[in-house]
Amino acid sequence: MTSPHAGDRHRFATRAIHAGQAPDPTTGAIMTPVYMTSTYVQASPGAAKDGYDYARSKNPTRTALEQNLASLEGGAHGLCFSSGLGAIDCILHTLRAGDHVLLCDDVYGGTFRLIDKVHKHHGITFTRVDMTDLAATERAMTPATRLVWIETPTNPMLKIVDIAAVAALAKKRGALVGVDNTFATPFLQLPLALGADVVMHSSTKYLGGHSDVIGGVLVTSHEELAGKLRFLQNAVGAVPGPMDCFMLLRSTKTLHVRMERHCANAMKIAQWLEKHPKVERVVYPGLPSHPQHAIAKKQMCGFGGMITATLRGGGGGGGGGGGLAESRKFLERVRLFSLAESLGGVESLIEHPAIMTHASVPPENRAALGISDGLVRLSVGIEDVDDLIADLDAALK
Repeated sequence: MTSPHAGDRHRFATRAIHAGQAPDPTTGAIMTPVYMTSTYVQASPGAAKDGYDYARSKNPTRTALEQNLASLEGGAHGLCFSSGLGAIDCILHTLRAGDHVLLCDDVYGGTFRLIDKVHKHHGITFTRVDMTDLAATERAMTPATRLVWIETPTNPMLKIVDIAAVAALAKKRGALVGVDNTFATPFLQLPLALGADVVMHSSTKYLGGHSDVIGGVLVTSHEELAGKLRFLQNAVGAVPGPMDCFMLLRSTKTLHVRMERHCANAMKIAQWLEKHPKVERVVYPGLPSHPQHAIAKKQMCGFGGMITATLRGGGGGGGGGGGLAESRKFLERVRLFSLAESLGGVESLIEHPAIMTHASVPPENRAALGISDGLVRLSVGIEDVDDLIADLDAALK
């Protein structure tokens, strides 16, 4: 599996390992040093070397990471943050009171909470819409729409939004297009090449890949937008520390090989779950049964490591499927899959969206999306796939 990056002579794996990471000029160290400093000595007042005056504004370890991630996304500018929500908050701070955000309906609960509970009080309005329905998406746009926020695959229902089609609708209105590319990673999907203006990641997830660091990133090729975001990054100050940046640089070097294994394992598990008598429905973009399977094949070069499944069982719980008792019993019995929030690590995780990651989404919205009490979300790791299947099988029994 390879990820196409038009216009760059180096393929993904080479850039993952080398982009932004020249050997240290002082010692020749092959790994970018961890620059543990809060300030920098200036030869003359206001004469900071290469713009390094204060570490909130700029740090050499962070610069290397920002250049590395920009290269992987095919963008010109990368900006790193202390969390994914810090990155999204930076974009939202480019808006003004009265501006409107069009938000995909199935979106990470933290994104919804940030807009609904924080920025709404500053005069930002928003509408949620099923972006797999292009006609509904266009109808939901208003003269005040300034940002169209796409998440694809979505969290947790794994809807696939046609980035190019939605971006074209937004451009007619002069709206900025942002894409949360966390689930796909730049190895599988390149939103900037499909018409997006800015790409966001929670680098806590697949970019970090080891469940040991929190971070976020924005990538864009728009000079003016990059300038605004860079100002806000410094002014608000939600920046990562140099050690976090070093750990993420270590991780991006293996992103391509990890994603290949995540994808291969998830496909086998999704196919196995789809045949299991105790599973009512499996949602995975790589399955022909997925409603947007054709779009996934068009804009992605692999289908990721995330699966959602609805268990059969006694009782409703909104949206069909098994009830809370069935899913709780199943989640308490897994052994290799760890019951935990987050995703994208080398180890397999499993969780209950209605109680855990999406509890901040109103119950009626969860029900409309199909986030029922019987729904579980799997982040498939890179362990031996037969061991993972055996673990799920024992828990379902």
